[in-house]
Amino acid sequence: MLGFVFFPPSPRHLSLVSARKLGARAAGRATIVALTVDADDATLADVIKALTPDWLQLHGAETPERASAIRARFGLPVMKAIGVSTAADFKAIPRYKGVIDRVLLDAKPPKHATRPGGNARPFDWTMISAEVIDIPWMLSGGLNPANVAEAIRVTDASAIDVSSGVESAPGVKDAGLIRAFVAKARAAAS
Repeated sequence: MLGFVFFPPSPRHLSLVSARKLGARAAGRATIVALTVDADDATLADVIKALTPDWLQLHGAETPERASAIRARFGLPVMKAIGVSTAADFKAIPRYKGVIDRVLLDAKPPKHATRPGGNARPFDWTMISAEVIDIPWMLSGGLNPANVAEAIRVTDASAIDVSSGVESAPGVKDAGLIRAFVAKARAAAS
């Protein structure tokens, strides 16, 4: 999967023009995911028109009702990010059962963060072993080449998400870090 970020405060934010060009290059080679944060329907329609994503990733405070409405209106699979810092955070997941297609378990942002997500910090992965997650899920938050094998070992995650962990600077992907991350993840999964 390749994630395309549509959230202006993020250093990874893409314009619709850039997304259209990059999406055309990725089409047929990877599953395309459009990441939005509390986007309204008009914004989602613009993103979908420009990118033609395979999935929508909701990374804001979208309720189960909002996620359901998005899924019904746009006819695309929906992935919802759930921020985790304590075991109590897992209690939000069952509310999304039957509403979304995948949960993205991410670290909660620090208190005064301007962006959602882990902001390059992992959460305590050992909490996952005590949880029953009845929706397909993927692990995110603070993953990088140095810790991805341990994350997979501890969580038995079948899917992982990385962003800042493979960057040489905010918003600048590093091919060497990407190769190292993929190699370590594949080795850990086999």
